[in-house]
Amino acid sequence: MAVVTSRYARAFTDVILEHQLDPRKTEEELRSMADLLASSPELRTIWENPSVTAQQKHSVLDAIVGRIGGSRMVRNFVALLIDNRRIAALPEILRQFSLELNERLGLTEAEVTSARQLAPEEQRALEAQVARITGRKVRARYSTDPAVLGGAVVKVGSTVYDGSIRGQLQRLKEALSG
Repeated sequence: MAVVTSRYARAFTDVILEHQLDPRKTEEELRSMADLLASSPELRTIWENPSVTAQQKHSVLDAIVGRIGGSRMVRNFVALLIDNRRIAALPEILRQFSLELNERLGLTEAEVTSARQLAPEEQRALEAQVARITGRKVRARYSTDPAVLGGAVVKVGSTVYDGSIRGQLQRLKEALSG
């Protein structure tokens, strides 16, 4: 199944970049569709049920796209998934699409956890530092966790950069007990 989801993700990325659509807006529209599908068992039943006609499925899709203000490209892609009975794979296709898009745009995603909300200038400085380390532009998601105590923990892929006070205290504890 991973090969299939990857193939759909690559093809959709090709189309988005070829037509010069806004990649982030497109990704958000696709994410909205995936969230809607995940939160509505009724919608899943309609789109996955072979006894419901393609025209009925497309009518429901068109109503949803009209309501959320989605693009024609996302609508057509979701219709393709419905027609090929791959709509259940939408969350995995979305994940693969995000990875493929980031790769082609030279981006890396970072998850930043700090003890407090960082000011915009602190966010820019942190993103610039991560960009120097990774050699890629950074798209960061921020969250707060008071247990960090101070500093920040940055996760890029499977690599964790722990510059938190909690992390420093843990390393000090290990050094003293070792």
